[in-house]
Amino acid sequence: RVHGDVKGASRRCIYVANCPGKNSAAVAELAIGLMLSLDRQIPSNVIDARAGRWEKAKYSDAQGLKSKTLGLVGLGNIGKEVVKRAKGLEMNVVAWSRSLTPEIATSLGVTLLNSPLEVAAQSDIVSLHVAANADTKHLANKGFFEAMKPKSLFINTTRGNVVDESALRWALDNKGIRAGLDVFEGEPAAKSGDYQIEIAKHPSVYITHHIGASTDQAQDETAMEAARIINVFASTSVVDNCVNIQKTIPGTCLLTVRHLDKVGVLAAVLNELRRANYNVQQMENIVFQGSEAACARIRYLPEAYGSSPREGDVIRNIQGIEFVLSAYVTVEYDMGEPSNKKQKTQ
Repeated sequence: RVHGDVKGASRRCIYVANCPGKNSAAVAELAIGLMLSLDRQIPSNVIDARAGRWEKAKYSDAQGLKSKTLGLVGLGNIGKEVVKRAKGLEMNVVAWSRSLTPEIATSLGVTLLNSPLEVAAQSDIVSLHVAANADTKHLANKGFFEAMKPKSLFINTTRGNVVDESALRWALDNKGIRAGLDVFEGEPAAKSGDYQIEIAKHPSVYITHHIGASTDQAQDETAMEAARIINVFASTSVVDNCVNIQKTIPGTCLLTVRHLDKVGVLAAVLNELRRANYNVQQMENIVFQGSEAACARIRYLPEAYGSSPREGDVIRNIQGIEFVLSAYVTVEYDMGEPSNKKQKTQ
């Protein structure tokens, strides 16, 4: 996840990078902690003990996690860390994720299911680990909670808007489901202060203070990764884990120019593209050993600003530039999926 004005940074040509996976173990530990807390009612135990109430009979009612089925919706870095810890507790794990393949599921020792609803229906405990976006908003809706087993446990350490809280309240009241939430809609933005959230008052809900990533270990690993990214950029101009670089644009053309490593060759090539109103998107120039020859790869959008010369004429003009050895264009027709990408060479 990235915090900050990414669009604003992009408009100013500022690189934005993140540190993926460096707090995954911390979030996974909290998710497991919430499962144990719900099953053994640990927070309620502590409250009664501090108040001088001895309730051994009340708190002896627990299912235990061993041999229970844990269902994971989302199996990225955090989800995989949860799997490791769940296996240590001898739990069975089922999962659904957009990127989860049968091969990956087998390697992780989890059972791949076809949908979030299947995970909800087959699990004793459900834990969410998906990114928060338009596709996942209210993923845990009324139908999701209807599919869950009665008296099962529900964990959310991702983002509050992934859960329809009115549907969750229905499940708490009508199905005996109990929930452990590190995030919820309308949570305070400040580090401390009073707040009034109805879901937090429900007796079947344990809430923590959005602290999933807040361990010394996670903060140290994130800081070290941030420093590494800066050092790499300072020495190579490469930004690892950059999140605001434009991906390949559908319908772009890739011009490959092999040329002698002479002053002015690339300037002449770019001048031909400018004359044709072709908008350059990406470019690189690789010099071979001996510094005699190089290969330039220039990705551009043809006819970006209206009328332009015929593309064949542009390529012939580039081929005629002094010191150019060869030049050709690969046209990419992107149908949406990598497997559907077609290429045409001119």
